[in-house]
Order: sequence, then C-alpha cells, then structure tokens
Amino acid sequence: MLAPMSASDSDLLKQITELVDEEHRLRDSGGEAERIRHLEEQLDQCWDLLRQRQARREFGQPDDSEVRPVGTVENYRQ
Repeated sequence: MLAPMSASDSDLLKQITELVDEEHRLRDSGGEAERIRHLEEQLDQCWDLLRQRQARREFGQPDDSEVRPVGTVENYRQ
C-alpha cells in the first residue's frame, strides 16, 4: 500500500503533467528531437524523485530525497 501523497508530491505530479503535455504537443507537431529528449530526461527524473519520496514514507524514513542526475535515472533497468 502506498503512503498518502504530500503537497510536494502534488506539485511534482503537476510538473509531470505539464512536461507530458508539452512532450505530446511537440510530438504531434513534429517538434525538435533535442527538446523532446530533454523533456523525456526531465520526466524520468521527476518520476524517480516521486518514487524515492513514496518509498521513504512507506518505510518511515525522513524525506531527504533529491533529484538524481540524468545519467543515473536513464540507466535504470526496466
């Protein structure tokens, strides 16, 4: 069971939604590949941060989560 979301989680989910919306607009309009790649990296970082926060709450740890570098989150195994 996931722990309840905090206000900062809501802010992060709002940012994720905005990034996804921009990515979809760019893809639909044939936008520049470099910007789309950058958006994908930002989204990976946001999702990773959200998962870190949820895991820390679930296990009763203080939330000292930080945004991890792109190279770290891009190389996770799916």
